Amino acid sequence: MTDYRRAYIPGATWFFTVNLAERQCNRLLVERIESLRLAFAYTRKRWPFQMEAVVVLPDHLHCVWTLPQGDADFSTRWNLLKGHFSRSIAKGERISRSREKRGERGLWQRRFWEHLVRDQEDFNRHVDYIHWNPVKHGWVKKIADWPHSSFHRFVAQGVYPTDWGGVEIAEVRGGE
Repeated sequence: MTDYRRAYIPGATWFFTVNLAERQCNRLLVERIESLRLAFAYTRKRWPFQMEAVVVLPDHLHCVWTLPQGDADFSTRWNLLKGHFSRSIAKGERISRSREKRGERGLWQRRFWEHLVRDQEDFNRHVDYIHWNPVKHGWVKKIADWPHSSFHRFVAQGVYPTDWGGVEIAEVRGGE
């Protein structure tokens, strides 16, 4: 097994990518968006964090979180969130032998990708990447047309114009 090393910095900000186990033709996250919202609320109530930005696509999501000062445990938060969401979904997904042996569900990929946000430029780049993602994956032609995104909050706060990310944008970089 690979020895994963994660940066656990209390009070820091991270960019995350979290995927469903079966990504092909899977629309579970948007079809069950209310269950996902409840899972986020359940987790935030027990293990608070600031949701800086988020986009939910049919088969994966990206977000930027800032944890409270003195707290670096984002792994427990993801475990709670994934578990709460999974319990809201009827069983029936394909389960590998290794998951079956461990008594696991087969909805989520076991791990997630995280990136410690280094500075304001890094933060801005990842927030832009999050908001551009539905266009990148071909779900919409205009960012404003994707309903499951913090983009709309950023527009309301005056951070972005409604037409941000139009055809004149060359490329939005981040990590996935």
